[in-house]
Amino acid sequence: MTNFSNKKFISFLHSNKKFLIFILLMSVFRSAVADWYSVPTGSMKPTIQEGDRIIVNKIAYDVRLPFTDVSLLSITTPKRGEIVVFESKAAELRLVKRVIGLPGDVVEMNNEVIKVNGKPLSYKIVDKLINKTNSQNITTSIEKIGNIEHHININNTASNRLSNFLPVTVPSGHYLVLGDNRRHSADSRVYGFVPHQELRGKATAIAFSIDYNNYYIPRSDRLLQDIYGI
Repeated sequence: MTNFSNKKFISFLHSNKKFLIFILLMSVFRSAVADWYSVPTGSMKPTIQEGDRIIVNKIAYDVRLPFTDVSLLSITTPKRGEIVVFESKAAELRLVKRVIGLPGDVVEMNNEVIKVNGKPLSYKIVDKLINKTNSQNITTSIEKIGNIEHHININNTASNRLSNFLPVTVPSGHYLVLGDNRRHSADSRVYGFVPHQELRGKATAIAFSIDYNNYYIPRSDRLLQDIYGI
């Protein structure tokens, strides 16, 4: 019986060799080179919305041994303003946030305004939305950090408990990250600095997006959308 089962298994391998090799190579590619992830929350709105599937470059910062967290080669480090994906041990979740502070930076926030090394980031208000139905008052601004301009949301009716923090120095090998939806994001203000070894890649674009509130219909305006363009 055992010999018969072994022969059937070997026959199956021979018959599906090309397909199995394809699956293996695809798994290696998704594990070590590039992948896409779904975004279940609105912590990065308006840049990334619930239902977006983001493309992640997994070799942007490190080349890792497939199916492990072992770094084989360090390529570079994140820049201010880049959006990173990381496996947070503190949160016990995979998170997507924007890098604000690099190792050695002194970062502070006062009434939503961020200072990096004593210099405030520039802000320009582009929209104010008052929704009487759900009593929300949202201000959308353009924030510039480094060479990257991006939108942020401030929900003025939400708690402002995360709107301020005193100057902190980012430790070596760590990053300070924030969500673009500033009053609705659990980030470094909650979980602390992000160690480099937790990084899994750089978010580069939106592959496609599903509208959870509209029968899961794809959003045509978010297909292959750049997340670094205003």
